[in-house]
Amino acid sequence: MSLVPKIGITGIPQIGKTEGLLKIIRRLEGQYTFGGMITRAVEENGRRVGFKMVDWITGEERLLAHVDLDTSYRVGKYNVDIKALEEFGLPAIRKAMESDEVDIVVIDEVGKMELESRKFREMVKEVLESDKPVLLTLHKKSRDSLLQDIRNMNNVRIFEITKVNRNLLPYKIEKILKEEWHP
Repeated sequence: MSLVPKIGITGIPQIGKTEGLLKIIRRLEGQYTFGGMITRAVEENGRRVGFKMVDWITGEERLLAHVDLDTSYRVGKYNVDIKALEEFGLPAIRKAMESDEVDIVVIDEVGKMELESRKFREMVKEVLESDKPVLLTLHKKSRDSLLQDIRNMNNVRIFEITKVNRNLLPYKIEKILKEEWHP
């Protein structure tokens, strides 16, 4: 079995990890199919108030976190709906991992909110051990054990997106995928 690219994008909050990931997907969509979960900010009056998950295949959305959500999990100012993550986000990732119709699995983001879920942690490990290429975004500074493990995996390459490289990094990752992976 040839090694398939497992690529992580990290960076400080609001630097453009998701935008970089989306740029890669848009440029490669004609050549490869993608599936999994994307996280998007929810804004009200120009202020970030939460996050929603999007199933890349179906386009369906579900609220992951919000300042006004009624839940017992809290990360920073956000209340996190772990049940929604497990009932909506995880099936989107599993469907991508198991589908013959999907070439590359996307997980955006392996961050503090998502890591509140033990099932999410297990899913990330499973995807990284799968025989499919993976694109994921990672929280930069967390000392969480799973993030530490991912950073130390030999089969995962991690790139930091910055203001200086955020326009070029997606092209570099695209090049890696094209050169190193031949489905």
